[in-house]
Amino acid sequence: MVGFAQLDAGPPRSFVVALDAEDSVTDSLVRFAAKNRVEAAAVTAFGGFGSTTLGFFDLETREYVRNAVDEQTELLSLVGDIGRDDGGELALHAHVVLGLRDGTTRGGHLLAATVRPTLEVMVTESLTQLRRRYRKDLGLTLLDLPNES
Repeated sequence: MVGFAQLDAGPPRSFVVALDAEDSVTDSLVRFAAKNRVEAAAVTAFGGFGSTTLGFFDLETREYVRNAVDEQTELLSLVGDIGRDDGGELALHAHVVLGLRDGTTRGGHLLAATVRPTLEVMVTESLTQLRRRYRKDLGLTLLDLPNES
């Protein structure tokens, strides 16, 4: 990680995080959140990736189809959140659109990525804690939000 800056005192707090070449996107952002006591946040980003693994969730098999993109790409969009998983661990949940050299795009659930050459991330803290729970009926871990009465 190159560094970060807190943009305001909040609440909620907002940060810009800059990642450097070869940084793991998911690991770096989870470490950043833990170090700065960010329990829940919205995340957006742009920059570049050196290698990426995208996922497409197949409802029939209840597994992610893994799609490797083993080339440098422009990260056109990353939209997601940081919250706690079923085990209480901080986790990044994000979807991305990648621009390839020929102008085509690839997209999906972000399973893994390394930065190349840089990544600029906006992290906006949420005052409400985000928690994910496993839904056996779908085979997915989804946000666990209170039901409206």
